[in-house]
Parts: sequence; structure tokens; C-alpha cells
Amino acid sequence: MEGHISVESLIGEELETITMEGLKVVQAQKGFIRCHFLVPNSVADKEGNWHVGAMATLIDTIGAAAVLSLIGLINISVQLNISYYSTPKIQEEVEIEAKIMAEKEILTSVVVEVRQKDNGKLIALGKQWMTTWSTSKIKLSEKSKL
Repeated sequence: MEGHISVESLIGEELETITMEGLKVVQAQKGFIRCHFLVPNSVADKEGNWHVGAMATLIDTIGAAAVLSLIGLINISVQLNISYYSTPKIQEEVEIEAKIMAEKEILTSVVVEVRQKDNGKLIALGKQWMTTWSTSKIKLSEKSKL
């Protein structure tokens, strides 16, 4: 049905909105973003920690924002690796930094660090490669060869 939005298409947007609740951008320039984030109750796992899936979503989103600040186009992750070093609790304040590391043709590499704000202890390290999303290059009538 043209002109209608399905519930399934909104799920991703809602997830990103929930995981970014309370995010404050404190520094932004081309290829770099620094944010402060008080981990909200809405992203808790059953032990009262920041759910790793919610953390991964935030890492991906902030990495994409850093790439957007440099490239000026919407990007999608083609590879995302996250190493988790500690588990922050709900209501803990963290600092998140995303930095562009390299550009190779249509790919951009970004590193995202999540640290405890009070002592700088590393919580998670995300490394991702992103590529530009261009609807003009996609032919929806073509079928996958998989």
C-alpha cells in the first residue's frame, strides 16, 4: 500500500529513539562526535545493566553520525565489531566518542569508544566500516542471486 507506513518499518526507528534517550552531544566537528549519556532505565537488562544490544545500537548510530558529519550522506554499516570490557549500570554516566579513522573509495572506517565519564575506564570499543546509502543505485526489481 503506497503512502502507508507499516508497523515493522517503525520498529527500527523506535529502537534507536529509546536507546538515545537523554543523549547529549558535547562536541561535534567533521569526522568527530563526543557525547555524554546517562544510561536510562528503558535500556536495562534483567540484572539492571545497560543492555548490550542497546549499547550496540547507540554505538552504530553515533558512528553513523560521525560519518554523516564528514561525508554529508546517509551511511549504512557493512561491518561492525564491538568489544565489551565492562558493564555499566543503569543511571551511570558515560562518555562516547566517535572518530573517523580512514576513507577508502566508498567505505569509511569509524571507531567508537564508550568510557565511564568519571574515570575514563573503557566500557566498549566499536569498530565499523560504513558505505553510502544511495537509493539511485538500487533496483528493487532485481532479485538476489543468493
